[in-house]
Amino acid sequence: MESKRDENRRNLRKRLIDAAEARISEKGLRGLKARDVTTDAGCALGALYNAVEDLDQLILLVNSRTLARLGDALRNAVDVNAAPADKMQALGKAYVDFALANPRHWTAIFFHRLPEGREVPDWHKEEHAQLIEQLIEPLSKMRPDLGPVELRLRAGTLFAAVHGVVQLSLHGRFVGTPPELLADEVKALIDAMSRGTHLANLTK
Repeated sequence: MESKRDENRRNLRKRLIDAAEARISEKGLRGLKARDVTTDAGCALGALYNAVEDLDQLILLVNSRTLARLGDALRNAVDVNAAPADKMQALGKAYVDFALANPRHWTAIFFHRLPEGREVPDWHKEEHAQLIEQLIEPLSKMRPDLGPVELRLRAGTLFAAVHGVVQLSLHGRFVGTPPELLADEVKALIDAMSRGTHLANLTK
């Protein structure tokens, strides 16, 4: 049975995650300050370290929530009976829609860096891996000749291509696609990659 102390710590941890999540949504990762978070959570600054290791761990926990929401959005976008290429298009559109709807949280996932010498926890790496794993099923139907290692590598490459286009667009780089055209450009990119993948399999 959970002790009162453990319950209080769990509740404090949730309030801190909620507060950090709201702050990132409002001001982005760069605007996140420990004192603001604890004020919003209704606790003293020192109480932060009773609930989490530090601000970096708190960011990981917020990003964990975001990854869960993104994973759900990707899974819910796919019709299990659709053709493999259509599944890939659905995943791409869901990814773009999520990034455009949650730009600051999306950025926090990929731009947060732990201090030098500190490793990302395995549990958080696994949460990132789901983004690539969802490509593996449709890709395996298009490239049945690829083994598990090659399949995962190719899925990672496909994800990186789409992710790069989205990142350049959201951060306004000079080669970035305007946000209002992003969905169409990602669709065209996935279509080109899907056709290339299909043709590569036919020539085997």
